Amino acid sequence: MLSDFKTFLLKTNALALAIGVIIGATTGKVVSAVVDDLLMPPIALVMPPGDWRQAQIELSKAKDADGKVTVNAIKYGHFAGAMIDFVIISFVVYVISDKLLPKEKPAETKTCSECLETIPSGAKRCKFCTAQLAAV
Repeated sequence: MLSDFKTFLLKTNALALAIGVIIGATTGKVVSAVVDDLLMPPIALVMPPGDWRQAQIELSKAKDADGKVTVNAIKYGHFAGAMIDFVIISFVVYVISDKLLPKEKPAETKTCSECLETIPSGAKRCKFCTAQLAAV
């Protein structure tokens, strides 16, 4: 049974998926720490004072049977804060991925003179129309 489980993990790439999820979760924590601890303090200097994320427009209030007050409101402060967080976190992820991940160089291509399909520049014969190509 252990052998079958090992085969399952290796053949279905479940192990690679699990590792990806773990790395993704830890990367999320790092990005959140960068945003919360390094970027938000200077940004807070230019934001409006007070707890603006709690701003809302109350539509109605009602008391339930227990005497608890229920407020129906549009929480635009929470929405605005979530959008600002999204933009900042997205920008940090972009900068990290742009600077740290290797860039793939696009493959050099040429156009077949017979069928006008795009093919690799080193090709000697077109894979679409099988025309013999001139050396470049």
